[in-house]
Amino acid sequence: MSNEVLRETNGSVVTFTINRPDDGNKVSDPMASALADLIMEAGKTAQVIVLKGAGNDFCLGRAQMGRPAGAAPSGPPDTLDLRDANDDTVFKAYGAFRASRAPVVGVVKGRALGFGCALAAACDITIAADTAQFQLPEMGHNIMPTMAMSSMVDRTLRKALTYLTWSTELIDAQTALTYGIVSRVFPAAQLDAKADALIATMVKAPKDATYAVKEFARSAMHMDINAATDYARYLHTTVNASGRLRRPH
Repeated sequence: MSNEVLRETNGSVVTFTINRPDDGNKVSDPMASALADLIMEAGKTAQVIVLKGAGNDFCLGRAQMGRPAGAAPSGPPDTLDLRDANDDTVFKAYGAFRASRAPVVGVVKGRALGFGCALAAACDITIAADTAQFQLPEMGHNIMPTMAMSSMVDRTLRKALTYLTWSTELIDAQTALTYGIVSRVFPAAQLDAKADALIATMVKAPKDATYAVKEFARSAMHMDINAATDYARYLHTTVNASGRLRRPH
């Protein structure tokens, strides 16, 4: 597992790279669970978390999909076994992206399909190469797609999400930008430099302010305007008045 998800620490930035390029960086259930744990742990101290894929593609989906561990060897898997397995892997991974104190920045090259598309959407910021492609192919394989949809429901436009799901269309990066999956699109040759510049800008801010912005973005979008304004006032006062902003971390 240590070679399938690589970790690199550079000051307050932690970069995770999905490292199965020969298989399109498909993520097995143990990898998804481990990635969730890694993100939650890194988020306790890192200011920014970066997620990339090794090789030509970001992630082509889940690997070794099928029967939950411990299920009977024949016949359809039990529905509660499936639910428990999915809760422990897929939903745990999506939840970690939202719950991490540190923002997660996705850097997408090549294809992001299925689970990979969902991960790209789950990141707090996602920048993509102009050659990147995105797809939710589940319906074309008779797979119920609501797990992947759950990662996007607060990220994308409703009609974009339903079109992406029902059509199973492979969309380009500019379309993903209009859908809300992607934050910015850059020429492929410039993507790494643009990612470095973005991260350098983010870490100039006080860490606690970075955390507060993530906290506000996670919750305020679901509040009515009065509650969101009160929440903004609370965070603004609390963070700006803290002596920790004037002390080095």
